[in-house]
Amino acid sequence: NGSVLTMASQSDGKLLIGGTFTYFSSTSCNRILRLDSNGVLDATFNVGSGADGSVLCIRLQSDGKVIIGGEFTHYNGISRNRIARLNADGSLDTSFNPGIGTDYPVTDFEIQSDGKIVIAGRFKFINGTSRNRIARLNADGSLDITFDPGSGANSYINSVSIQCDAKMLIGGSFTEFNGVSANRIARLNTDGTLDPSFVSGSGANDYIFKTAIQADGAILIAGLFTSYNGTGRNRVARIHSGLSI
Repeated sequence: NGSVLTMASQSDGKLLIGGTFTYFSSTSCNRILRLDSNGVLDATFNVGSGADGSVLCIRLQSDGKVIIGGEFTHYNGISRNRIARLNADGSLDTSFNPGIGTDYPVTDFEIQSDGKIVIAGRFKFINGTSRNRIARLNADGSLDITFDPGSGANSYINSVSIQCDAKMLIGGSFTEFNGVSANRIARLNTDGTLDPSFVSGSGANDYIFKTAIQADGAILIAGLFTSYNGTGRNRVARIHSGLSI
């Protein structure tokens, strides 16, 4: 009865779904659910009262636990500001504790190979510490202070993707990162600093909503833009590792 905004597929073919909905096939499911491979609601995934705000992103850990981000401030009645981790049965994993969480929505995140989580969005603080729109959490949900983006992005980060070398590609509505011009796309080093070797020129001329990295290192971007570095590209483009279209 509402929008589906994110999905994640399990290895067994079951599908996790998040969004704005509160019902699925007449069954109460507040903004997150799991379907069997045949599309039937999986009743063994019990979220209780679920999330009290939109779920915008879902990722699966290798151990079967589920991380969610979004606009919610509670999960099954327990305070979790905009990021939480669930057990494989849908219950809240209380061992993952981000404190007071973020002050504004988490719109995307990626899980590193070491279990740390890079989160991005509209927030300016995480658990009371200044982090402008990007931060990294330890596997237990605490802030990783070794990841320091400085003043961060001057506007929203909508998407984050992690390269095979662990550097992070970000896209959004920002035009600066840590005071340096970066029109809606940038790459960060593993410590959160801006990677100066990623030279996007004039970048995208409007918002980037999604980034993805191909196996050969090429970068896919999608959004509202109509040009990238002065070359016409209506809302979707691919950037080669040499940074040209």
